[in-house]
Amino acid sequence: MPASPSTARAINDRLALRLLQQEGPLTAGRLKQLTGLSRPSVADLVERLTLAGLIAVVGESGEQRRGPNAKVYGIVADQAHLAALDVRLEGVSVVVSDLLGRALAEASVPIGPDTGTGSAVEQAVTLVERVVKEAGADRLHTVGIGAPGLIDPASGELRDSTGLPEWHRRLVAALQERFPDARFSVENETNLAALAEQRDGAARDRDTFVLLWLGMGIGSAVVLDGALRRGANGGAGEIGFLPVPGTSGLPSATDCDGGFHSLAGAAAVAALAARHGVPAEPAGSGPATEALVRAAVRRAGADPSAERFLDALADRVALGAAAVISVLDPGCLVLAGEIGRAGGDTLAARVQHRLARMSPLPTEVRSSALGGGAVLRGALLTARDRAQEELFAPPENRPSGRTRPPGP
Repeated sequence: MPASPSTARAINDRLALRLLQQEGPLTAGRLKQLTGLSRPSVADLVERLTLAGLIAVVGESGEQRRGPNAKVYGIVADQAHLAALDVRLEGVSVVVSDLLGRALAEASVPIGPDTGTGSAVEQAVTLVERVVKEAGADRLHTVGIGAPGLIDPASGELRDSTGLPEWHRRLVAALQERFPDARFSVENETNLAALAEQRDGAARDRDTFVLLWLGMGIGSAVVLDGALRRGANGGAGEIGFLPVPGTSGLPSATDCDGGFHSLAGAAAVAALAARHGVPAEPAGSGPATEALVRAAVRRAGADPSAERFLDALADRVALGAAAVISVLDPGCLVLAGEIGRAGGDTLAARVQHRLARMSPLPTEVRSSALGGGAVLRGALLTARDRAQEELFAPPENRPSGRTRPPGP
């Protein structure tokens, strides 16, 4: 059945907006070339989008030709303001951007482990309010939040998880109260890092890959055929609970000690470094375990203790990675998190070498290209996508609601 005229117009409008987003400001003539639409159809869509306040004239083409220069149209970037939050155990980072995802203001605040729930929530909300003000925004259209823990696939809400502070869950409700008109999306931090690496980082050329998060905690994110897979309970990738050889026991439903976390989490890696005689880094050189790994990489080739430590660390990482590869065959593994990015290409090459011996499935191992900003970048990308999905849709098809599940 052919599309109705209104549906065809909506499709053309969204196509033009996506092109303006990806290519930057364009003339009507260039839009005609890129869309394949007729000149009258392009003229109509330009008029519609201009009247809707989504695009505006931003200049002239400057082409040397007879007659007036062609008008250049661009998306009205301040049509909506977006916020992204990276919520960690030790604090919160915030960035506010325009509709095109350009950062306007950002800041972070540390939150100590002894801070009470109410005080922690107040500090985080105050931070968001300050960054919004510095960005010159009077309201927020969409907020993307990345946090550790499980996200309920039905409600899109952060589930109550053992070991995570209560203020994480309270924060979302407090932000919804402070910004009642905003749309909220909450996603697991590792999943957001994977989305960012897929869009802008180490996995740009991969439709299928697994991101392995190595840090204070252990996790992974699974992207198959271009889509993020969350699992029936929102827990796909909870590799920290994976039983592996070399631990003193087995994990439980509420505690990942005894699982892969016990071999490759930050505390275990710090103990491994001490066992191999890798000296601790001076205070102030970054998170302790991350600094240890980075120092070992720096001394690799000249210091036998650093070499032995990196080999032992690669052995441990390969244990968990081999299990993932044998089940999913992703073809590509991205090492992220504090330890993954500190190990960089040196650790990635060691892990790849071991996996080649352990599995018949060829797997390229890459280090994160986005480093510590991957989660915040992923949260901003999801906020931008959701805002554009709504703003670029015809009015009758625009979604409603303040909070929704992160997606299929």
